Parts: sequence; C-alpha cells; structure tokens
Amino acid sequence: MTTRYSILIPALNEAAQIEATIQSARAAFGADAEIIVIDGGSMDATCAHAAAAGAAVLNTGRGRGKQLRAGIEAAGGDVLVMLHADTRLPVNAAAVIAGALERSDAVGGAFRLRFDREHTLPLPVRMLEPSINLRSRLFRTATGDQAIFARKEAVRAAGSVPDLPLFEDVRFYRALRRTGRVVLLNAAITTSPRLWLRAGPVRVILLHLTFRALHALGVSPHWLARRYPSLSGR
Repeated sequence: MTTRYSILIPALNEAAQIEATIQSARAAFGADAEIIVIDGGSMDATCAHAAAAGAAVLNTGRGRGKQLRAGIEAAGGDVLVMLHADTRLPVNAAAVIAGALERSDAVGGAFRLRFDREHTLPLPVRMLEPSINLRSRLFRTATGDQAIFARKEAVRAAGSVPDLPLFEDVRFYRALRRTGRVVLLNAAITTSPRLWLRAGPVRVILLHLTFRALHALGVSPHWLARRYPSLSGR
C-alpha cells in the first residue's frame, strides 16, 4: 500500500519564503503529495504565492498551534509532515521518513537541524546546530523547526497539536513520544537563522534558555509569547 503524505506549512507574512518551501516539499515528496499552507492572516502575498506554487490554502486565526490543528483536520495523508515556512526539506525526505516508520512501533520523529549558509553565521549561531541536535538525541525531544513528522493516527492519539502561541511543538512532541517510538533522523532540514541574526544571537539564545526554563516551571505559553521576539508579528 502506498503511503500518502500531507505536508502542513503554517505561515504568516511569508511571501518571500513560501514558494521555495513548497518547491522543496514537492521535490521531496513528488507531484502527488498533498501540500497545505495554513495562513494566519498574512498582510502580504503569502496566500497568492502559495496557491500559485500549487498548494492548497487554508485561512485561520493567528498562532502556529491553531494553524496546525486546522491543517491536521483537513489533511488526507497517512503521514503528516509539519514544516515551517522558512525551512527546506532534503530531497530524500520521503525515503528517510519511510525508513524510520518501517518499524511497527515507530510513530514519528524529526530531522536534524542545519542553518542556511546563505550568509556567514556568527560563532554562537554555528554552535547552536550541534547543541540542538545533541539535545534532541539525548532527550528525545524536537522543536517545530526540525520538521516534525508523524503517522496521522498517532497525531490523533496524542491529542493533535495544542492550540498555543508558543511551545506547541514541545508539548506535541512530548505527547507523541508517549504514543510510541520517535526517531531523530540523520538527514537534516535547512532552516533560516534570520530570527537569531536579526534579534541578536546571544540575546535570543539567552531568551530561549530562559523561556524554556519558565515553561518547564509552568509559566503560561500565552504570557511567554507576548514577550518573545518575532519576525512577522506571530
């Protein structure tokens, strides 16, 4: 039986990025893959560019959790891939995901992270790659910019992605892990370091560490989201 893939791309004011992201998904999963862009209220041409690139477009309220929940409900695939709008999949993504899910107890996983090298990256940003990948391997965790994937039935068993403005990815992956085996792939996605560069890498690293600690202590994601730096008003 052929596996059907749905690639879900939450977006907000991503007109400059969205077509290249859709093209990377199409190159990885083929012409028959379902690609859904879930727009959170963009003020630019994100929706028009996404439609022109051949993706289905849904319109929701703002917030990645809300957007992904809507995409999950609409998706017809057996395996869902949650892809950030500034992230590119490797051309062998379908093959490595299929390999990871060959085991019957495997429910999903994520890719290793690699930053786009379009510009020279400062040392703190370069050091983030191995740090994030090591954290994922040691603690069996992942964040949304690692292109989390999962069987659709496992997503449902995990309660879907929570409708939260921040840390929806961390909470979802934790719930997914409770449904079965998760796999950190050796293949890497390529994501933009733009937030780290624009807001200042050291500042954002310290913010990440502080916010993750506060979240672990029970501070509301809604409160944290209002204080988190953003590129698009997210």
